[in-house]
Amino acid sequence: MKSLKRSLGDSSANISSKVFIRSLKSGRVQKVVREQYLRKDIPCSSQLCSTCAANAAPDASGNVPKPILSRRPAGTKQFPNGHYIIPDTNVLLTGIDLLEHSDAFYDVIILQTVLEELRNRSLPLYNRLMSLVKSEEKRFYLFFNEFRAETNVLRQEGETVNDRNDRAVRKSAEWYASHLDATTKKQGPAIVVITNDADNRRKSKAEKITALSMRDYVSSLENAEKLLDMVAEGQDRAERGELIYPEYYSMSKMQTGLKAGIMHQGVFHVSPYNYLEGTVKVPTFDKPLLILGRESSNRSVSGDVVVVEVLPKDQWKQPSSRILDEEAMNQNENADDDDNAEAIVTEGERRALQEAVKTAHRAGADRAQPTARVVGVMKRSWRPYVGTVDASSGGGNRQQTVFLVPMDKKIPKIRMRTRQVDELIGKRVVATIDTWDRDSRYPAGHFLRSLGDLETKDAETEALLLEYDVQYRPFPKAVLDCLPAEGHNWKVPADKSEPGWQGRKDLRDLLVCSIDPPGCQDIDDALHARQLPNGNFEVGVHIADVSHFVRPNNSMDAEATARGTTVYLVDKRIDMLPMLLGTDLCSLKPNVERFAFSTIWELTPDADIVSADFTKSVIYSREGFSYEAAQKRIDDKSAQDPLTAGMRHLLALSKLLRAKRMAAGALNLSSPEVRIESSETANETADPLADVKTKAHLETNSLVEEFMLLANITVATKIQSVFPQTALLRRHATPPASNFADLADQLKRMRGFELDVASSKMLADSLDQCIDPAHPFFNTLIRILATRCMTSAEYFCSGSHAEPEFRHYGLASEIYTHFTSPIRRYADLLVHRQLAYAIGYDSIAGETVDEGLRNMNKLENICRNLNFRHRNAQHAGRASIEYYVGQALKQRQEKMGDEGVVEEGYVMRVFENGVAIFVPKFGIEGVVRLEDFELSSKKSAKGKNTKEADAEELVIKESEFEPENYTLTVFEKGRKDEMSRRIELFQEVKVRVSSEEKGGAREKGKRRVRMVVLP
Repeated sequence: MKSLKRSLGDSSANISSKVFIRSLKSGRVQKVVREQYLRKDIPCSSQLCSTCAANAAPDASGNVPKPILSRRPAGTKQFPNGHYIIPDTNVLLTGIDLLEHSDAFYDVIILQTVLEELRNRSLPLYNRLMSLVKSEEKRFYLFFNEFRAETNVLRQEGETVNDRNDRAVRKSAEWYASHLDATTKKQGPAIVVITNDADNRRKSKAEKITALSMRDYVSSLENAEKLLDMVAEGQDRAERGELIYPEYYSMSKMQTGLKAGIMHQGVFHVSPYNYLEGTVKVPTFDKPLLILGRESSNRSVSGDVVVVEVLPKDQWKQPSSRILDEEAMNQNENADDDDNAEAIVTEGERRALQEAVKTAHRAGADRAQPTARVVGVMKRSWRPYVGTVDASSGGGNRQQTVFLVPMDKKIPKIRMRTRQVDELIGKRVVATIDTWDRDSRYPAGHFLRSLGDLETKDAETEALLLEYDVQYRPFPKAVLDCLPAEGHNWKVPADKSEPGWQGRKDLRDLLVCSIDPPGCQDIDDALHARQLPNGNFEVGVHIADVSHFVRPNNSMDAEATARGTTVYLVDKRIDMLPMLLGTDLCSLKPNVERFAFSTIWELTPDADIVSADFTKSVIYSREGFSYEAAQKRIDDKSAQDPLTAGMRHLLALSKLLRAKRMAAGALNLSSPEVRIESSETANETADPLADVKTKAHLETNSLVEEFMLLANITVATKIQSVFPQTALLRRHATPPASNFADLADQLKRMRGFELDVASSKMLADSLDQCIDPAHPFFNTLIRILATRCMTSAEYFCSGSHAEPEFRHYGLASEIYTHFTSPIRRYADLLVHRQLAYAIGYDSIAGETVDEGLRNMNKLENICRNLNFRHRNAQHAGRASIEYYVGQALKQRQEKMGDEGVVEEGYVMRVFENGVAIFVPKFGIEGVVRLEDFELSSKKSAKGKNTKEADAEELVIKESEFEPENYTLTVFEKGRKDEMSRRIELFQEVKVRVSSEEKGGAREKGKRRVRMVVLP
């Protein structure tokens, strides 16, 4: 934009003024006048135009840009002389995948008006569009229409922003058409506005501007049949049938209700066990508001920000205790049925809801939760969804309506139209939601692309990454251009007068080592310890100095901001930073000099802090240990070298630090911890499940953890003292006592344990008492359940919360941040920059201070993205392990010809029609329904004749549920006394875990992990 500025004396420029009225907190209003310079030399960038090429202004580098739009743009039946395309904002919001398609959409004019509106509405889509603009092949030209005198438009009195922007699009199209006709002295290529807004198309027609909907435009292309599947469903269609969903309240009515406290706003979440039950957490109520049934959820999708109205108290209910799966409940639905033949709920769903109501009455009013209904949606969370096509019919190229069944069971089935039914069956498919109208039981969407065959490694891995919105595309050239030119040959300068040494301490003489998981390549941290003459200890935590290589506000920094974190899958790593940095130049590998950021303490023998110092440094790591290798070295009494002595000092001090944390109320929580040791050399007969290991927790794990925690706490205190408003910190809010109510009741009734949640210390002490000598895993199980009762830790800006709210509940620390993993977390990189400023490093090294460190609005936006990326990275990692386990089970069954493996499982939840069971060996949790209980020790039907197998499959199982005792009795119908099994919460059971193919031939390859409870 700098190249667009002109002095006031430039004859090619004039001034346009925009007036804004801004409301002040005092209640007064302020008039703001902004001026911008309008010019006539901003080029059209068409190779057909000689005038613009002669008068074009140079860019910031003094170069005159070459024209981008083709001399011979593509022609169609409608536009035989070729055409240029101008899309509006909504087309980009719903059709960016089409614009990226290699078979169409070349010579596209992106207006400044549209680009800025897109950036405000979707930053990810803005980034994708900018990649297209930078692509030479696609020929996308960014036209600064707001700065060109002939295309600038001012908002008229009473005109909405949307109408003004639509008019700006039409004005630019009109100018392009007349400009090219005049400069080429003949009829130039057609200028085609693509807009799905019917009113905009009507106005365009009146102004003699060619405007088409995306569907009409794509229909005219040669490869229309496949591309039409990718066109978004129309947002402006007329209602076709009976309006089966309630109308949303108006925005003014919702805002009035929110202010008055009679309505509430929150995020809608669907239960993972029952697709007809949702919750919305709001500050007014201790317990989440229950949303029961389709009518009450009123077209909400899990993740939407909704406005709800609480129902009268006599309509409050207890959460359903039935397992309900939409795919199983409505598996015979035909997506092509007329919408007006639908009801909101099917007969089966109605019965299931009635059962839920009965259960609430039986349990008593004291266990009922406040119940509400959705009256409006403030913000949709719609995104690309990965799933499978569930088609009731196929064949031919005619367009059909099919269901996409999302991988995420919390998302409803999506209707979409396609001509590729036969090609999409058995594939992983990506689609998105376009609209959900009141007369349609399900949302409508459109096909984006196929990822490949189900159960193939590449397709399933990409599906997982898309499902959790992991940024996995290769790093663009602009990012790679930010890397050191020396590549892998980069070294710490030998001459200390070099700029890289300025402000750094030479710590290469220290006996530093790293301790990490096996095979770790991106080594963020290293440690050292040595005893001082006064009897105290010097301890150092040395962290990779990533901020030396990733400069503020360049392309690499922007990419790292967007990615937020490195994502670890079983067989691959999706890096936040290019591999050159992550696994080489920044990684604190042994036997090479590396730049670091060091925190160095003097600690007493009792692990009390005497002093703390921070410095940029150069270190030389002597060893890179795995946890196991470090433990062996420490335990080896014959090892008396100084490095081993330092590790022993670290271990002794870490135990004291841990004891202090626990005494202060830190929690020893737990989560499923499984690692995969994949072996490339495994022989053909090896058990694929042998690679699945439960993580061993050694003393060296705690050694590293304690000093990383200490470094994070120490750094947090320092940066908050210098950045009281914008220090990037991490908090863990105290969970309300109501979060633990169910777990406390379960422990009391089932095992007689008291769960005291008055403070983190009380909770920690009571968790320590939950021990069953006969079942060592029981305590871990309870800690896993307690972790699920917690709120999530989050990144935040210090100015957005009062200091008492900085506290990290789980760590029992008054202040905390992340400093120790800048290779894999962007939060840590920002903290490094803040710490560098806090210790005056920027001024010592002569570096420019990043003003973004004090921009609270910018940092809060970054924190929101980091929280989102961090959470999704965790989910993606767990999903990767689950996928690997499923594949390993499948391979084992094929190799060994058995029905699965028998493992120990623990009952996590009890329902009317099944139980949820956790299998520690694999770190997975699954639902076991009534039909998956084996009530006798007789062998399965496998290998029996057809009549015997059919007879077994026809056995009907029933159950008796005791909600107050968290107990389920399963029995064969009519044989309760002789063929029954009683299951209770926390019980250890034997389960057979297997990989099973679902459905018939049309769902070939669609699998699930199945658990069967054995006698």
